[in-house]
Amino acid sequence: MPHNLTQKEADQLLQMEKVCLEKKVLKFPALGNSLHIPLYSKPKKEDFILDISRSNIVLEKNTLQMRARKKVVLVRLDTNGQHHRNPDNTEITCPHLHLYREGYDDKWAYPLPSTFTNPNDIIQTFKEFLIYCNVTSTQFIRTDILI
Repeated sequence: MPHNLTQKEADQLLQMEKVCLEKKVLKFPALGNSLHIPLYSKPKKEDFILDISRSNIVLEKNTLQMRARKKVVLVRLDTNGQHHRNPDNTEITCPHLHLYREGYDDKWAYPLPSTFTNPNDIIQTFKEFLIYCNVTSTQFIRTDILI
């Protein structure tokens, strides 16, 4: 069942400035692991969750996701996964970006925008994803050591 969120509301949520109030520095997840980071709008009106999931079978397969209101996926970036078939039957290859669409939630995928410069580099892609989602505080996560 689709969420009851208008397209205008979803667009506004995505454009909101987001910060992390986490006191400790988190480590970017190793292969086969995931991390769920609480974020907040500035000023603190809305809650968000930044999800990072990494495969241990297909090493280049990663998912970066921004959720609002606990369940609503505003944007999801899939690298090196399956092709995606949209509701209109068009097929989108990976990497691709899912964006919330009123009445469809995150069921529509789009080719990765050129703002993502190297989808094979998960750290660069992660940093660009934070910019795309308007996350302005990035000191909460350590990306210099990957396993």
